[in-house]
Amino acid sequence: MTAPALPASDASGTPKAPGAPAGTDREPGTPLRHELRAVHALIYRDLLRLSAQPTHTALMLLQPVLYLFILGGGLAALIPNSSLGVGYQTYLFPGMLMMTVQTPAIMVGIRLITDRQSGYLRELLMAPVRRSTLLLGCCAGGTIVSTVQGAVLLALAGAVGLPYDPLLMALLLAGMILTSFTITALSLALAVSLTRPEVFHMLLGLVMMPLLFLSGGFFPLGNLPGWAQTLADVNPLAYGVDLLRRCIALRVPDQAATAGIEWSDWQPPLFLEGGLLPAGGVLALVWAAHRFSRPE
Repeated sequence: MTAPALPASDASGTPKAPGAPAGTDREPGTPLRHELRAVHALIYRDLLRLSAQPTHTALMLLQPVLYLFILGGGLAALIPNSSLGVGYQTYLFPGMLMMTVQTPAIMVGIRLITDRQSGYLRELLMAPVRRSTLLLGCCAGGTIVSTVQGAVLLALAGAVGLPYDPLLMALLLAGMILTSFTITALSLALAVSLTRPEVFHMLLGLVMMPLLFLSGGFFPLGNLPGWAQTLADVNPLAYGVDLLRRCIALRVPDQAATAGIEWSDWQPPLFLEGGLLPAGGVLALVWAAHRFSRPE
């Protein structure tokens, strides 16, 4: 299966409709339409890849599920509910949602580098659309794929004691969308600066696990030393986990949320945290688009 082709163009650079005979004059479509078609084609390509690799998707979901039920089940007997306000598996659930969405989001950056090496990116750049549009399509596709995989794990909410409340599910889904977009944009911002996937993997190995442990997904951030809490304050994963956890506390009042992100002992409002995530993602995407627009 292949993704739909991007808009073709004639020798003068005028976009031509799919199937139009060569040399046929026609009214050019609006530029916005061609940009949107390019974004749609890239999203469709990512969805095709997701549907064509069910085994790969299942393996990526396996790790957070094992953490949730084996690690969470084992530590639940050792950690009293009174210390967290909820059972440990319930406390761990937002962190596992974060782990689920971060992997496919990061893969977008790796694919950009491999597409450059294989020559596919060079063919893609021949499309009569802006380079920033192509980058936006990659980001949108990665965000959707990450959210779909997170939604699969979200179906296990009842197994950790959370109700299947429609509004709660919608809030958690919205939180995963914001976080997926931010991580995907950051991954692309890193990928446009690198030429070798090995370097990308090495950097991820150095920073991703510390960022995950400093996200508050496994234990409260308040238990960390001061320097680690300072690092958590600039960790996008910490804002994502805290956002998901506070959404749960919003709909399940008897399960109080432990303190997450705090700025000098002040916890930012929920809507401020929710706004900081996409704002960081937009800044990263704008910088990546500026870098990506340079001729190779």
